[in-house]
Amino acid sequence: MLFAIIAGIITLVVLALVALVVLRRRSESAASKLVSKQQVNAIDTVGVVAEEQSTGFGTKAAVQVPTETGVTGTPAEPLRGRFVAVGVFAAAVFGSLTAKLWSMQVMQQAEFARKAQQNLYTTVYKPAPRGQVYEFGGEALVKNRSAYTVLAEAEVANNREVVTRLSALLGIPSAVVRQRILNASSGAQNTRVVASDASLRNLAFIGEHADAFPGVSCENRTTRVYPYGTLAAHVLGYTGTVSEEELKNVPEGRDIQSGDIVGKNGIEASFDSTLSGDHGARTMLIDAGGNVLEVLSETAPTRGNDVYLTIKGAVQRVADETVAAYVMGGVCTATSVVCLDVRDGSVVAMANYPTYAPESFIGGISQDVWEEFNTEKSHYPLMNRAIAGAYPAASTFKAFTAMAGLTHHIIDHKSKTDCKGIWTGFGEAFPQACWELNGHGEQDVVLGIANSCDSFFYDVGKGFFDHADELGLTAMQDYIQEYGFGRQTGIDLYGEASGRIPTPEWKAEYFKDAPEESAWQGGDFTNMVIGQGYVLTTPLQIACGYAGIATGTVYKPHLLKEVRNSLGQVVVEHKPEVLYVPEMDEEHIKLVRKGLREVMTINDYDRFVSEGVKYQVAGKTGTAEVFGKQDYSLFACYAPYDDPKYVVACVCEEGPTTYTSSIPMSLAVLEAAMAYDDGTLEKTFEPTHWTTQRADPEKLKKEQEEQYSEESEYYDYYDYSSYGEDFSYAPEGRTD
Repeated sequence: MLFAIIAGIITLVVLALVALVVLRRRSESAASKLVSKQQVNAIDTVGVVAEEQSTGFGTKAAVQVPTETGVTGTPAEPLRGRFVAVGVFAAAVFGSLTAKLWSMQVMQQAEFARKAQQNLYTTVYKPAPRGQVYEFGGEALVKNRSAYTVLAEAEVANNREVVTRLSALLGIPSAVVRQRILNASSGAQNTRVVASDASLRNLAFIGEHADAFPGVSCENRTTRVYPYGTLAAHVLGYTGTVSEEELKNVPEGRDIQSGDIVGKNGIEASFDSTLSGDHGARTMLIDAGGNVLEVLSETAPTRGNDVYLTIKGAVQRVADETVAAYVMGGVCTATSVVCLDVRDGSVVAMANYPTYAPESFIGGISQDVWEEFNTEKSHYPLMNRAIAGAYPAASTFKAFTAMAGLTHHIIDHKSKTDCKGIWTGFGEAFPQACWELNGHGEQDVVLGIANSCDSFFYDVGKGFFDHADELGLTAMQDYIQEYGFGRQTGIDLYGEASGRIPTPEWKAEYFKDAPEESAWQGGDFTNMVIGQGYVLTTPLQIACGYAGIATGTVYKPHLLKEVRNSLGQVVVEHKPEVLYVPEMDEEHIKLVRKGLREVMTINDYDRFVSEGVKYQVAGKTGTAEVFGKQDYSLFACYAPYDDPKYVVACVCEEGPTTYTSSIPMSLAVLEAAMAYDDGTLEKTFEPTHWTTQRADPEKLKKEQEEQYSEESEYYDYYDYSSYGEDFSYAPEGRTD
């Protein structure tokens, strides 16, 4: 095409130059012959002489025009230049047309032939059944089911009688039937879905009266089904029709056609290309009007591969039931729990509440329901809090800051702090409170962790501040990041948050419009060392970090166990991947692990462990203050203490007492994981149908206020509300 344009332009330029040359030559010739200008007063016969001339056949009259004026030639001589110009212009036009014709017939013959072929034949695609999703034990959590579908050709929309018959038969308003037939999102020549899940009776009627339904057909297609309701909803995710934006950004190697069903969230999205399968194709001969004349070939769609997860369904059931029960029972407003196998990073269970039913997205979801799912009132049931919820780590952070202090020799096994309830390490003018206002007395590393003594850890934070010249201002942060904090873990789910470990550079950028707040100070260390201040983590990060404490290795968390094709053959098998191996001296980690074990014994948290359990649990509580809300409680634990297998992390929003919320919830899931391995956990499970229901916030607030009044001695804290919503600080209270 470009060559043709260039050739045409060159031809026109050459012809124009030729025309200019000819016109100039003609004008010069005419000027040389024109001697004088004669004024003509009238037309007369004066001077015109008629003479007889002899010919071979007789004589004839001849007219002579006198030439004394000096003009020679015929009267039409001055018009010849104009005729030449017109001729040149015509030659230019026909020359350009000839060049264009030559270009089309010779130079672009192959391209136009290809386009003509495309206009003659068209291919439409049939969606492929998606692969199924299985839990660890082989039970299908996501299946396909047959759905009888009524389809119609595009031209049926113009047949009022057929539209009316379909409306009466299917019980769908005729305007809706016509609108569905006019919907060309699946392709101009593709058949349009009029109704899904049609009854066999309606299909039989259409088949028996085919003459009354020209252009209408019936097909057995598949649709998604989630047999266990809301079980593992945030892990599985949901599907929906591909959007325009998704069509513009199709991943490499993925074939997506308009109207396809694609994964929108969870595993359905993360492994969409694996689950999607290959389209079926139907090649047809069409006329100029787009009408199908003949079907030339047709291939059946190929079902996608099946994905097997590390999720253990029976453990997941316990997790789902537990978080739902505590929220619906008014203990907290929302919660999240995650259980990992510390030996390879596999996710055994991941549960959140409020939750949703993935099946509700099949066939689309109304705007009203979507908006309800994304409001503060519903508490965001679509949010996977385990990976996307950013929370203060609170005192669960102390295991890592203790290891940082030991590794950098800020403290050792002999270090002690005399806790009096108020710490004044930066001077009497800058007091900071321990959660135990009466003081813990003398505390070492083990007791500091076991009693969650803030004063002991304030000394650790001050030590990093005092040694900043030799260690730098980020020594503590750098060590903590070796457990995976402040960055994504890389789990095979979309939407993971990074969390935050504050540094002087981050603070300077964050407060760039408030220079008086941007300087890094000693208080930033003492707030961070107890997991408050600007620290943000996810439940998954806490679980991964405690896996590192328990074993010395942080594995990349993953949900994929393996992928199998339609023949049941394993085509992909997940290999464990080590993310971090934190620096840890054996003597140092023994002190921290001992402190975590004594958290359970000194505080009598072992009472939450079921009777008959033969293994020991190590763990750490935390209570976080969040701006504008009631306190959040956290708990992280692992077992067995002497040979760790599983770690559990739990966050309860507005569930301020750990011993009534996060501790029993975490231990219930931990025991389920251990019982699964022992064969004592029932591995069959019924569908769950939890809704987005949660506790009445007003009732919960009233109950908590009553509880606070009984424990007011723990709430004489400093007011940090001026820092805004992004700031959180709370010395430990009540249970720590």
